[in-house]
Amino acid sequence: MLSGFEKKSVDHDKALAARSAVEEFHAEYCAVLDSGDIERWPDFFTDDCLYRVTEYENAALGLPVGLVYAEGKDMLHDRAVAIARTQMFAPRRVLHIVSNVRILDVGNEEIVSQSNYMLLQTLVEGATTLHQAGRLYDRFARNGNLLLLRERQAVYDTAVIANDLAYPV
Repeated sequence: MLSGFEKKSVDHDKALAARSAVEEFHAEYCAVLDSGDIERWPDFFTDDCLYRVTEYENAALGLPVGLVYAEGKDMLHDRAVAIARTQMFAPRRVLHIVSNVRILDVGNEEIVSQSNYMLLQTLVEGATTLHQAGRLYDRFARNGNLLLLRERQAVYDTAVIANDLAYPV
């Protein structure tokens, strides 16, 4: 488990409400990405966010090296624009699946959670394949009823991944 993402004692009712809010967030987040509206992706993050996609062994060793690393919403915006407008890759459909949401901590201004994820892709002229799978370690900022990602660390399970991973997790 990543440092700062340990399970704390959480009131049951608060945990249920937080889990519902996080699951609703994931549903909207995945719907936007799966629809191909990649330029809306940064809207799910705080201005000072951290986004990292890291292999399991590096995460377990506390190494900050990641496949993808972005600090701040501006870096996410640049990545989204690059994917949407300039990167060339075979036409595909993607499908994000997020499950088993665990609430690790609930505060007045923050929710910390861990979830499992899978990213599937279907090439227009090919089969559907598992592109990546792992765990999401999320730190959400609360703004009223709205949740925004302050930190997302996607830790994928295998050291061998497709060389065309460009799409956000």
